Amino acid sequence: MHGHLSQDTQVGVPAAVVWDVYGSLELGRLVDKLLPDVAGRVQVIEGDGGVGTIVKVTFPPGSPGSGYMIERFTKVDDENRVKEIEVIEGGYKDLGLDPFRVRFEILEKNSESSIIRSSIEYEVDDKLAEVASHVSIKPLEIVAEAIGKHLSEKKATH
Repeated sequence: MHGHLSQDTQVGVPAAVVWDVYGSLELGRLVDKLLPDVAGRVQVIEGDGGVGTIVKVTFPPGSPGSGYMIERFTKVDDENRVKEIEVIEGGYKDLGLDPFRVRFEILEKNSESSIIRSSIEYEVDDKLAEVASHVSIKPLEIVAEAIGKHLSEKKATH
């Protein structure tokens, strides 16, 4: 069984500014700073933010599952503002969703605003459909909203 979830979040800053965060390790730093109790802690294990970078996300206490996931950046396309990540250990992969991928696209709306398109894609055995029903795009939506708010506030103070 194939699963796909997607969410568009409009933010009041230009796409290039949003990509400076999403296209680099800054996303993990800001998640740590802004949302440690929601999205967890992000630790770089290997890499500089480009393809092949490996990060560990440790979920907040009380989160379901293994409590962590390790992700590998499989695509970082600066020209099209697309980043793709595959979970290589922990998280939903440990529950049988394999592969489990996350994709971020930063779309230019106009010179002052953009859209963060967050997507999840996975494969799962039909016998695990119940597990797949718990997959949620909400955490990525919360991250996108928090990043958008942070960048808008930062823009307002400059």
